[in-house]
Amino acid sequence: MTLADKQCNIYFSGGVIDTQKLVIVTGLSGAGKTQALRSLEDLGFFCVDNLPPALISKFAELCAQAASKINKIALVVDIRGGEFFDTFFEVLTDLDTRGIRCEILFLEASNETLVRRFKESRRRHPLSLYGEVLDGIQEERSRLQDLRGRANKIIDTSNMAVQQLKEVISGIFADSADTSGLHITVISFGFKYGIPLDSDMVIDVRFLPNPYYQSALRHYTGNDAVVREFVFSSRLTGEFMEKFAGLVEFLIPQYSKEGKTTLLIAIGCTGGMHRSVALANRLGEILVEKDFRVTVRHRDINR
Repeated sequence: MTLADKQCNIYFSGGVIDTQKLVIVTGLSGAGKTQALRSLEDLGFFCVDNLPPALISKFAELCAQAASKINKIALVVDIRGGEFFDTFFEVLTDLDTRGIRCEILFLEASNETLVRRFKESRRRHPLSLYGEVLDGIQEERSRLQDLRGRANKIIDTSNMAVQQLKEVISGIFADSADTSGLHITVISFGFKYGIPLDSDMVIDVRFLPNPYYQSALRHYTGNDAVVREFVFSSRLTGEFMEKFAGLVEFLIPQYSKEGKTTLLIAIGCTGGMHRSVALANRLGEILVEKDFRVTVRHRDINR
Protein backbone atom coordinates (compact mmCIF):
# COMPACT_ATOMS: atom_id res chain seq x y z
CA MET A 1 0.00 0.00 0.00
CA THR A 2 1.59 3.31 -1.06
CA LEU A 3 1.33 6.61 0.72
CA ALA A 4 -1.45 7.58 -1.65
CA ASP A 5 -3.25 4.28 -1.14
CA LYS A 6 -3.43 4.87 2.60
CA GLN A 7 -6.92 6.20 3.22
CA CYS A 8 -7.93 8.65 5.90
CA ASN A 9 -11.40 8.95 7.41
CA ILE A 10 -12.50 12.58 7.76
CA TYR A 11 -14.58 13.08 10.92
CA PHE A 12 -16.60 16.13 11.85
CA SER A 13 -19.56 16.75 14.16
CA GLY A 14 -21.85 14.94 11.78
CA GLY A 15 -19.74 11.75 11.78
CA VAL A 16 -17.70 10.31 8.94
CA ILE A 17 -18.03 12.51 5.86
CA ASP A 18 -16.08 10.47 3.36
CA THR A 19 -12.86 8.63 2.68
CA GLN A 20 -10.12 10.86 1.31
CA LYS A 21 -6.47 10.65 0.34
CA LEU A 22 -4.75 13.71 1.78
CA VAL A 23 -1.10 14.43 1.04
CA ILE A 24 0.79 17.41 2.42
CA VAL A 25 3.88 18.32 0.39
CA THR A 26 6.48 20.31 2.29
CA GLY A 27 10.23 20.70 2.61
CA LEU A 28 13.03 23.04 1.61
CA SER A 29 12.55 25.90 -0.82
CA GLY A 30 14.04 24.95 -4.17
CA ALA A 31 13.82 21.21 -3.50
CA GLY A 32 11.11 20.59 -6.11
CA LYS A 33 7.76 20.98 -4.33
CA THR A 34 6.21 22.72 -7.34
CA GLN A 35 7.27 19.89 -9.65
CA ALA A 36 6.00 17.34 -7.13
CA LEU A 37 2.63 19.09 -6.99
CA ARG A 38 2.38 19.11 -10.79
CA SER A 39 3.12 15.38 -10.83
CA LEU A 40 0.39 14.74 -8.27
CA GLU A 41 -2.01 16.84 -10.34
CA ASP A 42 -1.22 14.63 -13.33
CA LEU A 43 -2.16 11.65 -11.13
CA GLY A 44 -5.62 13.09 -10.50
CA PHE A 45 -5.04 14.91 -7.21
CA PHE A 46 -6.81 18.22 -6.52
CA CYS A 47 -3.83 20.43 -5.74
CA VAL A 48 -3.38 23.71 -3.88
CA ASP A 49 -0.06 25.52 -3.44
CA ASN A 50 0.90 27.54 -0.33
CA LEU A 51 -2.24 26.84 1.70
CA PRO A 52 -2.13 28.27 5.26
CA PRO A 53 -2.12 25.31 7.68
CA ALA A 54 -5.12 26.61 9.59
CA LEU A 55 -7.26 26.08 6.50
CA ILE A 56 -6.37 22.42 5.91
CA SER A 57 -9.23 20.82 7.88
CA LYS A 58 -11.79 23.27 6.47
CA PHE A 59 -10.53 22.68 2.95
CA ALA A 60 -10.77 18.90 3.39
CA GLU A 61 -14.33 19.32 4.63
CA LEU A 62 -15.29 21.43 1.61
CA CYS A 63 -13.81 18.85 -0.75
CA ALA A 64 -15.73 16.05 0.97
CA GLN A 65 -18.99 17.98 0.73
CA ALA A 66 -18.53 18.95 -2.93
CA ALA A 67 -21.07 17.49 -5.31
CA SER A 68 -18.37 15.56 -7.17
CA LYS A 69 -16.68 14.37 -3.94
CA ILE A 70 -13.01 15.31 -4.30
CA ASN A 71 -11.25 12.32 -2.75
CA LYS A 72 -7.59 12.90 -3.71
CA ILE A 73 -6.08 16.08 -2.27
CA ALA A 74 -2.49 17.35 -2.32
CA LEU A 75 -1.46 20.55 -0.54
CA VAL A 76 1.85 22.39 -0.46
CA VAL A 77 2.49 23.91 2.96
CA ASP A 78 5.88 25.51 3.51
CA ILE A 79 7.90 28.37 4.95
CA ARG A 80 6.35 30.88 2.57
CA GLY A 81 3.33 30.89 4.89
CA GLY A 82 5.26 33.09 7.31
CA GLU A 83 3.59 33.33 10.69
CA PHE A 84 0.84 30.99 9.48
CA PHE A 85 3.44 28.25 8.96
CA ASP A 86 4.54 28.55 12.59
CA THR A 87 1.20 27.00 13.61
CA PHE A 88 1.75 23.89 11.45
CA PHE A 89 2.49 21.51 14.34
CA GLU A 90 -0.55 22.74 16.25
CA VAL A 91 -2.65 22.16 13.13
CA LEU A 92 -1.26 18.63 12.69
CA THR A 93 -2.17 17.85 16.31
CA ASP A 94 -5.66 19.24 15.74
CA LEU A 95 -6.02 17.14 12.58
CA ASP A 96 -5.15 14.02 14.57
CA THR A 97 -7.70 14.98 17.23
CA ARG A 98 -10.39 15.45 14.61
CA GLY A 99 -9.63 12.14 12.94
CA ILE A 100 -8.06 13.68 9.83
CA ARG A 101 -5.00 11.59 9.04
CA CYS A 102 -2.67 12.83 6.33
CA GLU A 103 0.57 11.74 4.70
CA ILE A 104 3.50 14.16 4.79
CA LEU A 105 5.90 14.18 1.83
CA PHE A 106 9.12 16.08 2.61
CA LEU A 107 11.46 17.22 -0.19
CA GLU A 108 15.05 18.27 0.42
CA ALA A 109 18.36 18.72 -1.39
CA SER A 110 21.97 19.54 -0.55
CA ASN A 111 22.97 23.14 0.20
CA GLU A 112 25.11 23.25 -2.95
CA THR A 113 22.22 22.11 -5.12
CA LEU A 114 19.78 24.59 -3.60
CA VAL A 115 22.20 27.50 -3.97
CA ARG A 116 22.75 26.62 -7.63
CA ARG A 117 19.01 26.37 -8.29
CA PHE A 118 18.32 29.76 -6.72
CA LYS A 119 21.16 31.34 -8.68
CA GLU A 120 19.88 29.83 -11.93
CA SER A 121 16.28 30.90 -11.30
CA ARG A 122 17.35 34.34 -10.01
CA ARG A 123 14.72 34.10 -7.31
CA ARG A 124 15.12 35.22 -3.70
CA HIS A 125 15.02 32.64 -0.95
CA PRO A 126 11.97 33.35 1.27
CA LEU A 127 14.19 33.63 4.36
CA SER A 128 16.97 35.60 2.70
CA LEU A 129 16.04 39.28 2.77
CA TYR A 130 19.34 40.58 1.46
CA GLY A 131 20.26 37.97 -1.10
CA GLU A 132 22.40 35.67 1.08
CA VAL A 133 20.91 32.45 -0.23
CA LEU A 134 22.98 30.04 1.86
CA ASP A 135 22.02 31.75 5.12
CA GLY A 136 18.35 31.42 4.21
CA ILE A 137 18.77 27.75 3.31
CA GLN A 138 20.53 26.95 6.57
CA GLU A 139 17.90 28.75 8.64
CA GLU A 140 15.08 27.00 6.80
CA ARG A 141 16.74 23.59 7.22
CA SER A 142 17.02 24.22 10.96
CA ARG A 143 13.40 25.36 11.31
CA LEU A 144 12.09 22.35 9.37
CA GLN A 145 14.13 19.72 11.20
CA ASP A 146 11.27 18.65 13.51
CA LEU A 147 8.81 18.57 10.63
CA ARG A 148 11.22 16.38 8.68
CA GLY A 149 11.06 13.92 11.56
CA ARG A 150 7.27 13.75 11.19
CA ALA A 151 7.38 13.03 7.46
CA ASN A 152 6.09 9.72 6.08
CA LYS A 153 8.36 9.96 3.05
CA ILE A 154 11.54 11.99 2.45
CA ILE A 155 12.90 12.51 -1.07
CA ASP A 156 16.34 13.96 -1.71
CA THR A 157 16.18 15.66 -5.12
CA SER A 158 19.86 16.74 -5.27
CA ASN A 159 20.65 14.45 -8.20
CA MET A 160 17.22 14.26 -9.79
CA ALA A 161 16.04 15.79 -13.04
CA VAL A 162 12.40 16.88 -13.20
CA GLN A 163 11.42 13.72 -15.09
CA GLN A 164 13.11 11.52 -12.50
CA LEU A 165 11.23 13.22 -9.67
CA LYS A 166 8.00 12.73 -11.60
CA GLU A 167 8.76 9.01 -11.94
CA VAL A 168 9.45 8.71 -8.21
CA ILE A 169 6.22 10.55 -7.32
CA SER A 170 4.29 8.37 -9.74
CA GLY A 171 5.82 5.24 -8.27
CA ILE A 172 4.69 6.25 -4.77
CA PHE A 173 1.27 7.72 -5.45
CA ALA A 174 -0.07 6.22 -8.69
CA ASP A 175 -3.18 4.12 -8.28
CA SER A 176 -2.62 0.42 -8.76
CA ALA A 177 -4.80 -2.64 -8.83
CA ASP A 178 -2.32 -4.16 -6.39
CA THR A 179 -2.58 -2.04 -3.27
CA SER A 180 -1.04 -4.61 -0.94
CA GLY A 181 2.47 -4.47 0.42
CA LEU A 182 5.23 -1.95 0.01
CA HIS A 183 6.16 0.00 -3.05
CA ILE A 184 9.85 -0.83 -3.40
CA THR A 185 12.42 1.35 -5.15
CA VAL A 186 15.81 -0.18 -5.93
CA ILE A 187 18.41 2.47 -6.76
CA SER A 188 22.00 2.01 -7.88
CA PHE A 189 24.55 4.68 -6.95
CA GLY A 190 28.27 5.44 -6.75
CA PHE A 191 29.86 5.96 -3.34
CA LYS A 192 32.11 8.62 -4.87
CA TYR A 193 28.97 10.76 -5.33
CA GLY A 194 27.48 10.10 -1.90
CA ILE A 195 24.85 7.78 -0.45
CA PRO A 196 21.19 8.57 -1.35
CA LEU A 197 19.95 10.37 1.75
CA ASP A 198 16.44 8.91 1.64
CA SER A 199 17.66 5.28 1.61
CA ASP A 200 16.10 2.78 3.98
CA MET A 201 18.74 0.12 3.27
CA VAL A 202 22.26 0.64 1.87
CA ILE A 203 24.27 -2.24 0.41
CA ASP A 204 27.95 -1.93 -0.54
CA VAL A 205 28.94 -4.23 -3.45
CA ARG A 206 32.46 -2.93 -3.98
CA PHE A 207 33.80 -6.34 -2.92
CA LEU A 208 32.60 -7.87 -6.21
CA PRO A 209 34.82 -8.15 -9.35
CA ASN A 210 35.01 -4.73 -11.00
CA PRO A 211 34.42 -4.47 -14.79
CA TYR A 212 36.05 -1.04 -14.76
CA TYR A 213 39.47 -2.69 -14.74
CA GLN A 214 38.64 -4.61 -17.93
CA SER A 215 39.47 -2.24 -20.78
CA ALA A 216 36.93 -3.91 -23.07
CA LEU A 217 34.14 -3.36 -20.53
CA ARG A 218 35.02 0.00 -19.00
CA HIS A 219 32.80 2.11 -21.26
CA TYR A 220 29.76 -0.16 -20.97
CA THR A 221 27.29 -0.11 -18.06
CA GLY A 222 25.51 -2.66 -15.92
CA ASN A 223 22.59 -2.41 -18.33
CA ASP A 224 24.71 -4.04 -21.03
CA ALA A 225 24.80 -7.82 -21.32
CA VAL A 226 28.60 -8.03 -21.44
CA VAL A 227 28.96 -6.29 -18.08
CA ARG A 228 26.13 -8.24 -16.51
CA GLU A 229 27.69 -11.52 -17.68
CA PHE A 230 31.07 -10.51 -16.27
CA VAL A 231 29.65 -9.54 -12.87
CA PHE A 232 27.54 -12.67 -12.52
CA SER A 233 30.23 -15.01 -13.83
CA SER A 234 31.75 -14.81 -10.35
CA ARG A 235 30.59 -17.47 -7.90
CA LEU A 236 30.78 -14.80 -5.20
CA THR A 237 28.19 -12.64 -6.98
CA GLY A 238 25.71 -15.51 -7.32
CA GLU A 239 26.09 -16.51 -3.68
CA PHE A 240 25.72 -12.92 -2.50
CA MET A 241 22.69 -12.28 -4.72
CA GLU A 242 20.90 -15.32 -3.36
CA LYS A 243 21.48 -14.33 0.26
CA PHE A 244 20.70 -10.66 -0.34
CA ALA A 245 17.43 -11.37 -2.15
CA GLY A 246 16.46 -13.74 0.64
CA LEU A 247 17.12 -11.03 3.24
CA VAL A 248 14.99 -8.51 1.33
CA GLU A 249 12.13 -10.99 0.96
CA PHE A 250 12.30 -11.68 4.69
CA LEU A 251 12.26 -7.99 5.59
CA ILE A 252 9.40 -6.86 3.33
CA PRO A 253 6.56 -8.36 5.41
CA GLN A 254 8.24 -7.12 8.60
CA TYR A 255 8.27 -3.55 7.27
CA SER A 256 4.66 -3.93 6.12
CA LYS A 257 3.58 -5.00 9.62
CA GLU A 258 5.08 -1.79 10.97
CA GLY A 259 2.95 0.24 8.56
CA LYS A 260 5.76 1.22 6.23
CA THR A 261 4.43 2.06 2.77
CA THR A 262 7.62 2.60 0.76
CA LEU A 263 11.06 1.00 0.87
CA LEU A 264 14.16 2.40 -0.86
CA ILE A 265 17.01 -0.08 -1.27
CA ALA A 266 20.28 1.57 -2.36
CA ILE A 267 22.99 -0.60 -3.92
CA GLY A 268 26.36 1.11 -4.29
CA CYS A 269 29.65 0.49 -6.03
CA THR A 270 32.49 2.92 -6.63
CA GLY A 271 31.11 4.89 -9.57
CA GLY A 272 27.52 3.66 -9.82
CA MET A 273 27.98 2.49 -13.41
CA HIS A 274 28.74 -1.25 -13.44
CA ARG A 275 28.29 -3.58 -10.47
CA SER A 276 25.56 -1.69 -8.62
CA VAL A 277 23.55 -1.29 -11.83
CA ALA A 278 23.74 -4.99 -12.68
CA LEU A 279 22.73 -6.05 -9.16
CA ALA A 280 19.94 -3.49 -8.88
CA ASN A 281 18.46 -4.77 -12.14
CA ARG A 282 18.69 -8.37 -10.95
CA LEU A 283 17.11 -7.62 -7.57
CA GLY A 284 14.30 -5.81 -9.37
CA GLU A 285 13.71 -8.83 -11.59
CA ILE A 286 13.61 -11.18 -8.60
CA LEU A 287 11.12 -9.00 -6.71
CA VAL A 288 8.88 -8.59 -9.77
CA GLU A 289 8.84 -12.36 -10.15
CA LYS A 290 7.57 -12.49 -6.55
CA ASP A 291 4.75 -10.04 -7.49
CA PHE A 292 6.09 -7.11 -5.49
CA ARG A 293 5.62 -3.54 -6.75
CA VAL A 294 9.08 -2.42 -7.80
CA THR A 295 10.78 0.54 -9.48
CA VAL A 296 14.45 0.34 -10.47
CA ARG A 297 16.44 3.55 -10.92
CA HIS A 298 20.12 4.21 -11.67
CA ARG A 299 21.21 7.52 -10.15
CA ASP A 300 24.80 7.87 -11.34
CA ILE A 301 24.96 5.74 -14.46
CA ASN A 302 25.54 8.70 -16.81
CA ARG A 303 28.07 10.63 -14.71
